[in-house]
Amino acid sequence: MWHAHAQAYMAQRSIDGWLVHDFRGSNPALAQLLPGKRSTTRRADLWLPAAGQPVVLAHVLDAAQFQGSGPRVETYTSWDDYAAWLKSTLSGARRVAMEYSPACALPVVASVDAGTVELVRSLGPEVVTSADLIQVAIAQWSPEAIRVHERSAAGTQEAMLDAWGFIRSSLRSGAAITEHDVQDRIIATFKRLGLEFPDPPIVAVNAHSGDPHFEVSPTNPSPVRQGDWVLIDLWARVPGDHNIYSDITWTGFCGSKAPDEHQRVFDVVRDARDACVALAVSSFRSRTRLEGWQLDDAARNVIIGAGFGHAIKHRTGHSLSAGPRVHGVGVNIDNTETHDTREVLPGIGFTVEPGIYLPHFGVRNEIDVFVDPVKGPVITSCSQDKPELVG
Repeated sequence: MWHAHAQAYMAQRSIDGWLVHDFRGSNPALAQLLPGKRSTTRRADLWLPAAGQPVVLAHVLDAAQFQGSGPRVETYTSWDDYAAWLKSTLSGARRVAMEYSPACALPVVASVDAGTVELVRSLGPEVVTSADLIQVAIAQWSPEAIRVHERSAAGTQEAMLDAWGFIRSSLRSGAAITEHDVQDRIIATFKRLGLEFPDPPIVAVNAHSGDPHFEVSPTNPSPVRQGDWVLIDLWARVPGDHNIYSDITWTGFCGSKAPDEHQRVFDVVRDARDACVALAVSSFRSRTRLEGWQLDDAARNVIIGAGFGHAIKHRTGHSLSAGPRVHGVGVNIDNTETHDTREVLPGIGFTVEPGIYLPHFGVRNEIDVFVDPVKGPVITSCSQDKPELVG
């Protein structure tokens, strides 16, 4: 159970309890710790002591929504009832974890409002971040999630290879195709395989590939022709929030040989990817603490050393974990957008996707990685080591 993992973590770090505070769905951690369809209208709190059983406090009007979720449910009616429960529950606690990030260094964690943090502090405890607690309780992959992720990864690989095959056969036959046609082809593959995806894949030609979040125009897509550079980024999973997405990006050239500039940029990005994975593997083997920002630096330093530091537009990777989003709740591979000091723990997953984005083209190379508790970091997706040639 999630609370056993969390309690073991708290015991090791002298944390007396975890207070998960929510107001009208403001805290995604609560929904993942206590899954179920609910729409709360008042404050709700989940308290997990370092030793003992978890308990939920909910307003009398919302309490029924938590019945059957696991923890014992207690209720309150008035604001002073709520304050009295907090005071009693936190009595004697010295360090309490909450969805709080000092100086909001990790916005993805900081979902509790400042006033509630002040209220808890006024009762005596020091408030510490729950960033790594979220990892051990929510972001770690279950054995079933690992098995199902293999199916998702096989599906994204099939969709990727089929998309490049579609471009190749279309160009060779002289058929006119666009970014939108390739996007539709990928979507059709996902539907045939029974995979779900929250947004359509990215198919970006030439300068469009220099925009990391390019969106294909349904009314005026660019054609895909001989001599073009193409980036394809796609993500999907076996349906269900308990399953984990596979998220990959490849690039290729519509011709028999990529231009020298494109090949050089591709090689630098690939080497940045490999440097990130190599550090993850070596740190695991040496049992050295590793944080997300350090993996980002490993990749970025390769790109910066090659003279393309100005063309970095995003972090090296994001978390992969169960939940409603492609981007998970665990550590991000990030010292660019944030300074992610969360530990790269066994049992978690993430993408490695360094990129170089120039005005006339871009390269991103994305793979999925799982930190196996025994084997260490393993690549769970297909990977690309040279540009796809589809002329």
